[in-house]
Amino acid sequence: MANTKSAIKRIRVAERNRLRNKAYKSAVKTLTKRYHEALEADASNPSEESSKLVRERMSAAVSKIDKAVKRGVLHKNAGARRKSRLAKALKKQEGSDYSASRSAATAPASVEEAVAEETAATEETSTEETGTEVASTEVASTEDTSAEEVSAPTVAETNDEESE
Repeated sequence: MANTKSAIKRIRVAERNRLRNKAYKSAVKTLTKRYHEALEADASNPSEESSKLVRERMSAAVSKIDKAVKRGVLHKNAGARRKSRLAKALKKQEGSDYSASRSAATAPASVEEAVAEETAATEETSTEETGTEVASTEVASTEDTSAEEVSAPTVAETNDEESE
């Protein structure tokens, strides 16, 4: 038994924290189990309602994990690992058929198409980066209200002025 007043208080605080931590950990485990049950139910009988339930259960589990990490019940890496496992289970349940069909739909049919797509993307970015423009003419009014044409400086002229 503790002899000092502060030691007695530390025992009370430690017990209170232990019970709080136990409640958070239990809630995280319960919500994770419910998520996995909903995931299995969706896998056996896929429907819009069961998919919605899976998303809701995952959201609840992730929220509780984040709260446990924020309160110091779980280490941040442990929380990240648990959330990653939840996402991995969902990805696995969605199956490789989804990812295979998606990659087949977006992949180019031949090497030539891939090179052509890359070249087109490169040309688009190079014109955006250089910012080349055609010199335009503007009408400016002078003091005697007669109009004169004034040409806007080109990119090369602007660069020359800045270097001086």
